[in-house]
Amino acid sequence: MAVIAVYSVKGGVGKTTIAANLAWYSATVSRRRTLLWDLDAAGGSGFLFGIDAQKRAAAGAIFDRDTEPSSLIWQSGYDRLDVLPADESIRDLDGLFGRIGKKKRLAKLAETLSRDYERIVLDCPPVLNEISAQVVRAATCVIVPLPPSPLSARALEIVAREIRANTKSHPPILPVLSMVDRRRALHLEALEANPNWPVIPQASAIEQCAVRQQPVGAFAPNSPAARGFGQLWTAIERRLAQG
Repeated sequence: MAVIAVYSVKGGVGKTTIAANLAWYSATVSRRRTLLWDLDAAGGSGFLFGIDAQKRAAAGAIFDRDTEPSSLIWQSGYDRLDVLPADESIRDLDGLFGRIGKKKRLAKLAETLSRDYERIVLDCPPVLNEISAQVVRAATCVIVPLPPSPLSARALEIVAREIRANTKSHPPILPVLSMVDRRRALHLEALEANPNWPVIPQASAIEQCAVRQQPVGAFAPNSPAARGFGQLWTAIERRLAQG
């Protein structure tokens, strides 16, 4: 089992779309039993699969009570892919972690879920608090979406510091250039400076994910966006295989 955390300290970097599409590639291409676990109260991951978790509003119960995670898991509509969506009950997840005082609560829950899933993809909120600390303790690897900008290097270093501060054995970090527009000089400079980083383009097909409530690979499998997600997933599987 591997826990793949899609995490950034900045919002608006394509994190949720990347998490949802990676989970689809894990289940559909690698054919691994996969759980997409949304830790962001905005609930974007569930929305991208047409799930309205607000009808239950109980996602926070698995952290502080003996609620079985399986009771909150939804089928995605795709083989081997399930979703544990977020809702308003995790708005104060940082405070909840502080109150229960268990530094590896998320990691323990992921370990329990590993009885049923080979891959767990975490859609993480853009925060620096106990949530991010719990995430890096649970993660096997951390995917960091970075739009090409002068602030990207700083954002990556902040994530690296967060990981070093909260883990003894550091999970590997895989930076990803996201929302890339090859017509822009700054973006081309970022591509040249980081030739080995996976790239997710800025594309209308990605915007259509929210409209269609489907991953790109399901409705535009030959698009540049789908190829970008596929190449990123291949890079992740290779990194996991290296141990």
